[in-house]
Amino acid sequence: MASTNIDPLSVAEPSGVVEDEEETEEEDPAAAGEWSRDTQVPGKVLRAHSDVVTASRLCFNDRCILSCSADRTAILWEVETCRPLRVFDGVHSKTITECSLIPNTNRMVTVSWDKKMVSTDLETGQTLWRRRQAGLLTSCSSSPDGRLLVCSSDPQNGVYISDAASGHTLHHVTDHHRSTITRCRFDPQSQRVASVSADRSIKLWDLLAHKTTVNIDSNHSNVVSDCCFTTSGYFLCTASWDKSLKLWDLQAGGFRSQGGMPLQRGHQGSVSSCSFSADASLLVSGSYDRTVALWDMSSLCQTLILRGHSDWVTDVSISADRKLVVSASKDRTVRLWNMENMEEIPQVLEKRRTQGTGIHILKCEECRKTFPVSRLQTSELLTRCVFCRLKSPSRYRPQPPPLM
Repeated sequence: MASTNIDPLSVAEPSGVVEDEEETEEEDPAAAGEWSRDTQVPGKVLRAHSDVVTASRLCFNDRCILSCSADRTAILWEVETCRPLRVFDGVHSKTITECSLIPNTNRMVTVSWDKKMVSTDLETGQTLWRRRQAGLLTSCSSSPDGRLLVCSSDPQNGVYISDAASGHTLHHVTDHHRSTITRCRFDPQSQRVASVSADRSIKLWDLLAHKTTVNIDSNHSNVVSDCCFTTSGYFLCTASWDKSLKLWDLQAGGFRSQGGMPLQRGHQGSVSSCSFSADASLLVSGSYDRTVALWDMSSLCQTLILRGHSDWVTDVSISADRKLVVSASKDRTVRLWNMENMEEIPQVLEKRRTQGTGIHILKCEECRKTFPVSRLQTSELLTRCVFCRLKSPSRYRPQPPPLM
């Protein structure tokens, strides 16, 4: 089959996208760092980028947001004030396609269409290393243990797996897919790399065996744009330009005979991004229909739609405690959504009533309070509630840079 490659930001609009509206300059409380309360879900608008925001991720225990843009900058924001802590400029000469915080460090990695992967110290702004690869870099991810990085290149349709400390390439998998790799992600155990592509396939490359161990024909009818793992690594979700999301049971292997489980009543436009909550009870997705959607994983149904962006939503992220959702957009903004009172929203209550929850109620062994468990949670997550798990300190907690 001939190789075909895509430019997700310059191709004709994917299906189901609403025509652009004329922009108007209005005073927006949310843009001034205050929670806007003219919708069911309070929101804030973060403005500093001058072009498409390609990625936005909560980091530093959800006290900061890291974003990057086609304006060739990356920005570290403080969640509380919605002000930039630091703007990283002059590192890349073309669109920054993705950024990722390297766990247990104060460092990030960025990749760009300028073919460079760059590691930067978030506190000093110093470039730690810079590596030039053979093609345009479309995606990047850090392993959860902070030791490895992966990035994907176009038009080679391959992935580079590198040492996070030095940037040196450890493995280069060429012609991994038949077309542009849209996303690459490490699994939670830092043992496999998942990649999805415009060729509509899903692949898992094993870091120990040094080979592809899982190759799935997704049966999506258009580009597979994103993928994300649950914390256990047992489930993978894929998003597609065919307006759908699918859930894949990697642990039981049921996908081999049954395929992926489609999520019901989805977006009206192509889906660009997806992200699981830490407890796997919620999935957040972003779409070219300009909306952010929240999905209940017990029923696999959509429970809430967030509206506010004036153009494509390009990326989404959710906090560990499920209280915050972050979205990036082609409208040049990052939006922060306050989900703390989500369960009190009439629309959510009605959908819970009509769809049923399918949720089990357990008692936390630490605080003795009850907590819900969805179908995607595994035995390793069933003894303590998410709040007690979050209180357990890790060996090292990196601190964000001080406000400049």
